[in-house]
Amino acid sequence: MSRQRWLIVTVPALVVGLIEALSDTLLDPIVPFPVDALLVILVVFLLTVAVSGVAYRRIDALGAALADQNRDLGRRAASATALHRVSVAITALVDLRLILDAIVDNARTLLRADVAVILLVDSDGGLKRAASSGPVREPAAGADRPNGDRPGGDPDDLLRFMPADHATSRLANALNRGPETIGLLAIGSKRSRSFDADEVETLASLANQASIAIENARLQGRLRELAVETERGRIAREMHDGLAQVLGYVSTKSQAADELLAVGRVADARGQLGELTAAARSIYVDVREAILGLRSPITPELRLVGAIEEHARRFADASKLAITVDASAEARAIVMTPEAEAQVFRIVQESLTNVRKHASARRVGIQVRRVDDDLCVELDDDGRGFDEPSPWQSADWPHYGQAAMQERAAGIGARISWGTGPDGGGSIRLVVPIRGLMLEGAT
Repeated sequence: MSRQRWLIVTVPALVVGLIEALSDTLLDPIVPFPVDALLVILVVFLLTVAVSGVAYRRIDALGAALADQNRDLGRRAASATALHRVSVAITALVDLRLILDAIVDNARTLLRADVAVILLVDSDGGLKRAASSGPVREPAAGADRPNGDRPGGDPDDLLRFMPADHATSRLANALNRGPETIGLLAIGSKRSRSFDADEVETLASLANQASIAIENARLQGRLRELAVETERGRIAREMHDGLAQVLGYVSTKSQAADELLAVGRVADARGQLGELTAAARSIYVDVREAILGLRSPITPELRLVGAIEEHARRFADASKLAITVDASAEARAIVMTPEAEAQVFRIVQESLTNVRKHASARRVGIQVRRVDDDLCVELDDDGRGFDEPSPWQSADWPHYGQAAMQERAAGIGARISWGTGPDGGGSIRLVVPIRGLMLEGAT
């Protein structure tokens, strides 16, 4: 390229110099003035036209190439802008079905196709249609497994799901979960056409969005399953720690009362029945708390601190404990994710339940403070502490409640510890690192 540029410059200069030399030596005796001057001018003009033609053709070719590149960049920019709008619109959706419908609609629009489908691999290894835009067809029974174990491996397999007259030209992109193919996104067009690199890239981007949406829905379902399993485990621990042991205590006391009545020791039997009444009252409160605990009391109006205050008020009325909640303004302003707030609330809830069941306390103080980037929650009571179990509790009575609270704290990266409070009773301290748990836009 640089050699051609130098030739365009140097060749005319050398030719002009040669003509001038000839004019001064050979042409002067043969061709008189002004004919020789006109001859020189004619030769220079013709040379200029020839060289200019070469240069202009080169410039025109470069200009055309640049215009093609600009048009290609314009198409790519328009495609990227449209794809960005599609991505923003899709992220605003929650339901997987609506997301997949939006993807096939936009694939059909952006790629100027006549039909678009998303096919997913089912449990039997075949394909089933999950979403479509434009006319589609149902595959024949037993014919929904294209190309063996490779979904969409052959473009002709798409004719199982697309009308042939709407799929003269076809393009497909696999949906992947890691190394596993879970389906494909495909488009079809009535007219015979080829697909350029930009269109292939657009379809691949939409396929990636579909894969992410499908995987996200799968993970959300798994999280819901884990939440149910966790809640079942919590209820099982609470039943073991409360209902099962109290019922065992009731059984023992009822047998003792029956034996005392059999030998005529009525006064002693009445004492046993009195203890049975107290145990029955306690288990009634336990069951009521378990039922209420299945609901989430944290609302946008109350937030975490308000929910703790409301629960403390109701708990105090039911348990006859004097409960105070002291929360700083900085702590009230903290807005964490629903999962984090729910776990902190459940820990406070379980702590109060353990105080009522085990501590023989009269007063409970709850302090909620923000210390740097931590939310600190402390519960102090004036009861017996953690050394002495209640009459109907086994020797390992605190372990189940502590295990549940430790699991909840670990789930949000928090730390929980037990000790002795200022009144000689039990003390629970929960430290929650709020960085990373704050809702977007919260301070």
